[in-house]
Amino acid sequence: MTITTQPSAGPAPAEAAAYFRASLAFHTDVSDVAAALAADGGPGFVLLDSRSTASWEQGHVPGALHLPTAQIPALAARLLDPAVPVVTYCWGPGCNGATRAALALAERGYRVREMLGGFEYWAREGFAYETADGGTSRAADPLTAPVGAACGC
Repeated sequence: MTITTQPSAGPAPAEAAAYFRASLAFHTDVSDVAAALAADGGPGFVLLDSRSTASWEQGHVPGALHLPTAQIPALAARLLDPAVPVVTYCWGPGCNGATRAALALAERGYRVREMLGGFEYWAREGFAYETADGGTSRAADPLTAPVGAACGC
């Protein structure tokens, strides 16, 4: 077996296009969620924080619904309208809690997407958040959000 550090030629362009098209259908990012939450008429989805109560109290996106993944089977039907899409988030890119929550919701018939970056990138990009002690924000991290400009992507 030969181990190489060089990238392969990659999949055929049509396969790559299908994969990335699907990825965009299943994911969104914190900047797009923030823009949707600020839009006139509301975002058109429920933002769902799938973390524990202790994590929620440490910080969460304003307006998010707190529904830990383990409680989705028991509470989703009572708290969520199946006609309204859901966007899930958890801690950050090193955590797959939002993916597990999205799977649990999809298996119950909800239209769902995952917010890439989770709460970590929400806070790191300088968006306001709420804690058990009230609202706060921090300066944007220049490694995750350009200061004073859009990233252009």
